[in-house]
Formats: sequence, structure tokens, C-alpha cells
Amino acid sequence: MEEKVIDMLRTVFDPEIPVNIYDLGLIYRVELNDEATELEVDMTLTAPSCPAADFIMEDVRQKLENIEGLTRVDVNLVFEPEWDKDMMSEEAKLELGL
Repeated sequence: MEEKVIDMLRTVFDPEIPVNIYDLGLIYRVELNDEATELEVDMTLTAPSCPAADFIMEDVRQKLENIEGLTRVDVNLVFEPEWDKDMMSEEAKLELGL
């Protein structure tokens, strides 16, 4: 189930950045209960004042709720630790030319 969650998170993009939020390092925690039916995700944004925050959060929530077998999905927006470019995957850094 965790693999399905990560695959789904990789379909969510910040409209201003051509890399998915998982590879950007915006997902801090993915936790399933023992039965793998309840999911809790901690995520952040590249900046607290991100103009696409509502869009991204709703996209994450809707996509995760569509995973068969999940009965509850909680998406928490957190800002600690503060996101920085070092949290990106190597693929994301290459895609962005960093």
C-alpha cells in the first residue's frame, strides 16, 4: 500500500515547478495503520506563502482518497523542518538543472 501511496504522490505537481512533490522532498511522512486502511501524510511547501498551496493540498487529498482500500486520509501541512533544495531527489535536481 505504501508503494501505491508514493506512486500517487508522484502524480502531484506544483504548477510552478515541473517536478512532482514527492521528488521535490515536500513529503515528510507517510504512515499507514497496521491494517493499511488509514493514512496520515505530513507535507510541506517550498515556501509558506506558496500561491498554489490550496490547489496542491486538495490535489494530494483527492488523489490519495481515490486509492482503493483506504478508508481515511489525513494530510497535514507542516513547516518544520523548513524545506530546502537539499531535500530534493537527485532526479529532481537534474530536472531543474541544479
